[in-house]
Amino acid sequence: MSTGVRPRPRVVLAKPGLDGHDRGVKVVGMALRDAGAEVVYLGLQQTAAQIARAAAAEDADVIGLSVLSGVHVDVARQVLAACAGEDLGDVPLVVGGTIPPADVIRLRDLGVRDVFPVGTPLDDLVARIFAIAATEEEVPDEQ
Repeated sequence: MSTGVRPRPRVVLAKPGLDGHDRGVKVVGMALRDAGAEVVYLGLQQTAAQIARAAAAEDADVIGLSVLSGVHVDVARQVLAACAGEDLGDVPLVVGGTIPPADVIRLRDLGVRDVFPVGTPLDDLVARIFAIAATEEEVPDEQ
C-alpha cells in the first residue's frame, strides 16, 4: 500500500437541518466539478446520520456542509459525531455559509478542517478543498 492522491477528489456536499436555501452549495458544487472533482450533492434537509452514511457509501475524500441558518456549530458537532460513528473520523469536514469570524475558531476547535464564510472566492475555496483532499487521501497500489 502506498500513499497517493486520487486523480479526482470525491466531495460529498450537503445542506443539513431545515435551511432551505441551496444556491450557494450548488455553485460550489459546480465549481468543484468544473475543476475536476467528483461531487455528490445530497440536497436539502439532511440529518447528520444521513450525511455520514452517504459519505461512507460514496467513499468521500471531503465532506462539505453549507449552513446559512446560524446553527453551523451544532450541526458540525453532530456531523463529526456521526462520522466518528461510521468510522469516518479521518474524512475532513469543511463548512461554508453565513459564519461569523468568531465561530471560525469554534468550528476549527471542534475539528472542522476548513471554514468558508460567505464571500470566500470560489477559486480559493476550490484550491483549498483540493489541497485538503490531497493531504488526506490514501490510495492502495493497483494490482
